[in-house]
Amino acid sequence: MDNKFYPVAVPVFNGNEKKYVMDCIDSTWISSAGKYINAFEDNFAAYCGTKYAISCSNGTTALHLALLAFGVGPGDEVIVPTVTFIATANAVVYCGATPVFVDCEPETWNLDPDKLESLITPRTKGIIPVHLYGHPADMDAVTSVARKHGLFILEDAAEALGAEYKGKRTGSLGDIATFSLFGNKIITTGEGGMITTDDEQLASKMRTLRGQGIDPVRKYWFPIVGYNYRLTNLQAAVGCAQLENVGWHIGERKRVAALYHKNLKDEPSITLPVEKPWAKNVYWMFSVLLNGADEDRRNEIMAQLKDDGIETRPFFYPMHVLPPYLGMQPHEQFPIANRITAQGFNVPTYGGLTEQDIEHICDRIKARVRGV
Repeated sequence: MDNKFYPVAVPVFNGNEKKYVMDCIDSTWISSAGKYINAFEDNFAAYCGTKYAISCSNGTTALHLALLAFGVGPGDEVIVPTVTFIATANAVVYCGATPVFVDCEPETWNLDPDKLESLITPRTKGIIPVHLYGHPADMDAVTSVARKHGLFILEDAAEALGAEYKGKRTGSLGDIATFSLFGNKIITTGEGGMITTDDEQLASKMRTLRGQGIDPVRKYWFPIVGYNYRLTNLQAAVGCAQLENVGWHIGERKRVAALYHKNLKDEPSITLPVEKPWAKNVYWMFSVLLNGADEDRRNEIMAQLKDDGIETRPFFYPMHVLPPYLGMQPHEQFPIANRITAQGFNVPTYGGLTEQDIEHICDRIKARVRGV
């Protein structure tokens, strides 16, 4: 029996993180100004293929700033996939607007573009496609609907840095995109977020809102009410080092995913994640479905794997079953989401897992689902 413990996620710092952080400390530039903030934003924008990147305190504040830049407010509706982390919906509510949930499609688990039209009303202002667990949404289909109805597109790319749709990287596929830099993401600053856009006016508005609404020229003059949503130079220093190695971080996830596919592809009780021909999946989390299971059975398997020293986590609960949003739309409107969120769980996914580690994890998964 392997006595190792396998967490579901572990950040990896194998570059210049310590060097850049110590440089910050030595320079005393540790707060919300400094060379690493500018460098991190410039390099992030270049990586995503956009003109602008705006750093902020986390992925949730990134969403909030983006929605504010679009002018979302009371009376507005924004379409959000029901299968996402709650921050996507909460950010809409922060603006006084209403999230309207859409079911997912069964293969990528991203929002189903065919169901968007039926949800659009005169109050609809935009769509937030989420690139769930690292696989990009079908952006051409989303864009077609959005442009037809004059809606903004806000990519929630929190889990999908480096993922590609038809050769273009996430962050460059909508009007604005947001990223999370939390400790379990593709790259991390501990806590942090990033926003990308090609629109100069939107970028300027988000920078102003991020810094309490301060006038960019007139010191301590605040023409609007803003927020303290800034990233620190210390965090940006870590981000610069992480971004230098982003190819390695994504490559490790691809390697880990390939090994999971190799070891689990013949297990009939498991559905594995896909990579569409038009996509590059970065496998933020390697996620599987337990075929035919209900939530209790899925949780039982997860508990057994925990006994084996293997940490897992369930799929996100769909928004329409959570107390803040319960009853807003009929439960039966989301048959795919209801099924996959009951059956799905994430397995350990991070750089540094060896082939032997993954073989062991897969052996235990197969043993547990077979009841042997």
